[in-house]
Amino acid sequence: MLHWKNLKVWEKSNCLTKKIYELTSKFPKQEQFGVISQIRRAAYSIPVNIVEGKSRKNTKEFIQFLNISNASLEEVRYFIFLSKDLKYINEEDYLMLENKCEEISKMLNGLINSLKEKL
Repeated sequence: MLHWKNLKVWEKSNCLTKKIYELTSKFPKQEQFGVISQIRRAAYSIPVNIVEGKSRKNTKEFIQFLNISNASLEEVRYFIFLSKDLKYINEEDYLMLENKCEEISKMLNGLINSLKEKL
């Protein structure tokens, strides 16, 4: 089996996390323990759970961790929506992040379905 670093979904989610860190560094300082903290935690939870799940030797556990990644991805989607509403990010950045999230969602669901077929 492939190492987690070789999984495209991990690579894409890692890039999303870095982009979230970059954009949130420009958020108002009063959000340091609010939106910034929450969106960053949700973002890095996506690749972290892929890593942890891939490190398990059991396919069912890997699927469980991929589902957790998917839930974290949905949290990110909410926080980027909120950030747009609060005018912390512009429409262009929102759409770019939303497109990245949609791509990752499709990849996670595809991987989950592929693994379920092997059970």
